[in-house]
Amino acid sequence: MRKHSSTYVVLLLSTFVISQLTGHTASAASANDVRTNQAVAAATVTATSNLGSISLGANIKATLEDVNIWSQSGGNILTYTLNYSNGSSKNANLMYYFSRVMTPGGSVIPGNPLSADALKKKIGAKESLRVTYYVNIGKTNSLKGIKIPMYVWDSKTKGYLKHAGSFTVPANYSPTAVNGKNVSTTMNDIPVIAKSESLELYKYNGKVYAKVGISLTNKGSKVLSDPGYAAYLLSAGGSSYDLALDRSQISYKIQPQEKKTIYYLAEIPPYMKTDNMKLQFTQKDEALKLEIAKSSYKLPAATTPNLVVGKGVTKKITINNNPIETQLNNANVYAENNKGIWTFQLRVKNVGKTAVTLPTYELAVKSSTGTTFPINAKGLSGLTVKPLEEKIIPLTAQIPLEVEQSSLQLQMIEAVSAPANTDTGSAGEGTGSEGKNVSTGNTAKLTVPVAYYTISYTLRPEIQKGVEYSASNEYGSFTYNLLSLQRFPWKDDDIVVARINIKNSQSVALTLPELKGSVQVDNDDVSSSTELFMDKETSTIAPGKNAEIYVFAKIPYTQEFDKLKVNLFTTVKEEKSSFLSLSTNSTMNAVSTIERGGSYAITGKGKNASVQENKTIIYEGLNSNIVYTELLLSSEEKRQSKMARLQGYFKTGDGQLFEATVNQPDTSATPGGKQLITYWAKLPKSVIPSDVSMYLGPGITGNKLSEPGQEPTGFINIASLSLNPVSTPPENNLTKVALYPYTMSVLSSEGRSLQGSNTIDIVMNYNLLRDSTYDMGTFTHKLVLKMTDPYGLSQERSLNIGTELLEGNNNSYTATFTNNMYKNLSGGAYRITLYDEFQGERIELASQAYSIKIDRQVTEK
Repeated sequence: MRKHSSTYVVLLLSTFVISQLTGHTASAASANDVRTNQAVAAATVTATSNLGSISLGANIKATLEDVNIWSQSGGNILTYTLNYSNGSSKNANLMYYFSRVMTPGGSVIPGNPLSADALKKKIGAKESLRVTYYVNIGKTNSLKGIKIPMYVWDSKTKGYLKHAGSFTVPANYSPTAVNGKNVSTTMNDIPVIAKSESLELYKYNGKVYAKVGISLTNKGSKVLSDPGYAAYLLSAGGSSYDLALDRSQISYKIQPQEKKTIYYLAEIPPYMKTDNMKLQFTQKDEALKLEIAKSSYKLPAATTPNLVVGKGVTKKITINNNPIETQLNNANVYAENNKGIWTFQLRVKNVGKTAVTLPTYELAVKSSTGTTFPINAKGLSGLTVKPLEEKIIPLTAQIPLEVEQSSLQLQMIEAVSAPANTDTGSAGEGTGSEGKNVSTGNTAKLTVPVAYYTISYTLRPEIQKGVEYSASNEYGSFTYNLLSLQRFPWKDDDIVVARINIKNSQSVALTLPELKGSVQVDNDDVSSSTELFMDKETSTIAPGKNAEIYVFAKIPYTQEFDKLKVNLFTTVKEEKSSFLSLSTNSTMNAVSTIERGGSYAITGKGKNASVQENKTIIYEGLNSNIVYTELLLSSEEKRQSKMARLQGYFKTGDGQLFEATVNQPDTSATPGGKQLITYWAKLPKSVIPSDVSMYLGPGITGNKLSEPGQEPTGFINIASLSLNPVSTPPENNLTKVALYPYTMSVLSSEGRSLQGSNTIDIVMNYNLLRDSTYDMGTFTHKLVLKMTDPYGLSQERSLNIGTELLEGNNNSYTATFTNNMYKNLSGGAYRITLYDEFQGERIELASQAYSIKIDRQVTEK
């Protein structure tokens, strides 16, 4: 039984036959060599050209499509690709076909498939199969004279192998694609059309960087992802330089039928000749620990792009094949502390069709002498911009005034991480005209310039009150004006308040960020005491609508200044981002005056009300006077609401200011309801009461108007209320005694004393009614009753409402007064005088005399 099975054939292949291949010589070449050579064009052949076909049997042929070589430390690796086609109706076993490589020196070496093709065993019926083989050809570094014989298993042939023909690599063959020519190749088994597009040189910091562009068109039906090839820039002299994929294109994807240009970067020596440079792709076979040459492309002549961008000119850059518009706008500068303080905005607009995430950029201001001043680029690097979306990136810089300020540029540098060298040995062991082997190796970072924007030299204008200015930032476009600038007293300091109006000038809503404020007076930074108030329910401003923002800061009341700088900013990722900055040397607005009897308006969400003076009286003391003012606040809300907590200062005719103590109800005001608010302060006796006015305004707590019970940190919308102090003469009877909000009516009073007693008992019958038309805070007045006896001597009682005196009608109050002189009393009258006592000082309200009855003692008989 000598029947041979397929298994037996395979076993023979793995033992005897393979060992015989190495002894086979080039003399076995047949006439097929001639046919193969005739199939090759006389001109230079591109990497994927058909290098000839050899028939391996009935309807089976092999076509040589690609031959390449790549230097390795352990010997140069030659690769070649055979495309097997099966025209029969049955599967063909690939194990029956063999190839080997014959070097010019006569060595014959079997070809072995790469790891990715090692499991390809059969050629399907009516199908083709592409297999790439590799051979270690030692020190041979040229394809010239290389032959690839083909064999077919034949049990009848001596040595069991039948020579089918040989491929001879043409002398004019080059694996490198011609510059500018479309080349059909494969990546990740996907058909691709590739073409070299550009070679650009950039100079930065004394270094030269090469940027290589290659276009890839996906002709397959699947998405083409980055195949993970290593890329090298090869010089005509044989030196190689590691290329790094542009950061914006890391892990790129190309859809079926889509075309993208992929860019690579490398640092090269300044002396490098850039004629006839090539782009070479390689792929690492991890299992074999080899780096295999893939396709290569001749690059066009190197160009050096002009990166200078004129003032206001739009510069287009490409990120992951998406066009991005960039433009430097709104640059202005002012001098401070021997530095030019610059602010400008970088406009970035995605005019492409897909979202783009910007790579890492380094920004700096560059002087005409080449000195650079780095600035923060966190707002730009890593920013994602949607299609047709526009972003405004605010930037600031501080440049010493000794640097020429009118010739500055903003330089944008892209930071690209360079690839580390592979473990398979240097990919750049050529000994070209440069005279040495070069590889960028493990370079940490490539810094490639993208653009140099010319900065327009514009001095920051001093903002004038009432003038409208335009502004734009990453949140939108708007106009603004400084409505007023005021200075008010606040405890031991003064408050400077800038009132700014912002109007949405665009056709879509303007969304304000969570704003904070900082203030600088002359060169003094008072940001620590700066607060911001915007009484607005929402942070969104509709088109054409506006919002008012108050920025106030505390300064010593003795400090004078000429210039005020205000910055509205928000915090993004722990970094300050300016929303609006302005500087003004405008004079302070005078405090608006409300004439006697006029109304002061309070405006604010849920706080709308009007305020009028009810009365102002003077409590005269021995060393000082107390000025006491009652205000009636009328709610203009349609719902029950807590009113704003009002702050007040009394101002004398000579400009002295005295903080007023406020007593305001804590309760909510009903719609249309009234509240009584009182203010008082001690003033010197020398102050003329008629010259006193009141500074009045709602308090601020955080970003809201203060409510009763909250401690304000400042106040706004200050107005000067002209007061009308009144002096009411005391009434000559107790029929109707007014002590706001109470009215007391003494119905009768009787004094009685027992003959020989040292006491007088007085009974006072009264009505005590409260005016309930308005709410009030805690009643802090005292009603003092003074009884003057027939001898002209006086004694007093303090009557607290709610304890000694009760509200209501027909109430009675009894008091006993003691004096030894009363033992001799035989009759007469006493006088009751009522006083309004406040903070230890009094005003007489009314008095009336009543008679005393002497009761005789009853003697027992």
